[in-house]
Amino acid sequence: QVQLVESGGGSVQAGGSLRLSCTASVYANSMGWFRQAPGKEREGVAAIGTDIFTVYADSVKGRFIISRDDSGETLYLQMNSLKPEDTAMYYCAADSTAAWKADWNLQSRWNNWGQGTQVTVSS
Repeated sequence: QVQLVESGGGSVQAGGSLRLSCTASVYANSMGWFRQAPGKEREGVAAIGTDIFTVYADSVKGRFIISRDDSGETLYLQMNSLKPEDTAMYYCAADSTAAWKADWNLQSRWNNWGQGTQVTVSS
């Protein structure tokens, strides 16, 4: 079981940037970010298996960057050029293999979750 704690959410105007962080209690082979807007399903945003292997949802490609620190226990999501449609609760997830799966963006693939951090983008 991996304990995950997110931080870094907040309110920003469209076009602005935010960086989310997630601290894990132990190293996990793959980690990811999901988001859930009111009335919508939780969706995968990005995932990372190693410093080289990363995957992104089409909606955030070119704007968001997922990374980990040298220990691999802190996960980041740099969010640039934010849009109002990026508004959601953002969740950190960890798993042994999920990032490498074709359906990595399904929450059922991930076994460990944080409590979430709110991101609000105003127009």
